[in-house]
Amino acid sequence: MTVFEGRFTDTAGLRIGVVVARFNDLVTGRLLSGCLDCLSRHGIDVGPQSPQLDVAWVPGSFEIPLVAQQLARSGRYDVLVTLGAVIRGDTPHFDVVVSEVSKGVAAVSRDVGVPVIFGVLTTDTMQQALERAGIKSNLGWSYGLQALEMGSLMGALASAGGH
Repeated sequence: MTVFEGRFTDTAGLRIGVVVARFNDLVTGRLLSGCLDCLSRHGIDVGPQSPQLDVAWVPGSFEIPLVAQQLARSGRYDVLVTLGAVIRGDTPHFDVVVSEVSKGVAAVSRDVGVPVIFGVLTTDTMQQALERAGIKSNLGWSYGLQALEMGSLMGALASAGGH
């Protein structure tokens, strides 16, 4: 029996793309900070001239799947992270955006074969979003960790070849 698992220690050469929504940037900026902190503490160069990391900003969460698809198709990235915050309001707009961004991100991963970490918060209130972006804990850290694990796992599967 062969067991495949991602590791968090072998990050040399791992290329990560992050797509971040500007809408609700009070939340998404904090998620990005948490994600970058995690990646940095696990050996990823997150500096401005980093050969391992690129960050693409989009207007809102609805636009995340298209940019994630472009990045995935480029062949430059081992894994992508998507960061957004969709907060329920008084209209059905929330349901439309959440549905489309979640389906779109899943489709990118399936269609292109690059893991895409779904880091789009979907909350009822701004308070809930802020709690998940750093007041209580920062889920950006978790999304960074998931990216490391999936990038490593995909590398291990590729190395196994026809196993």
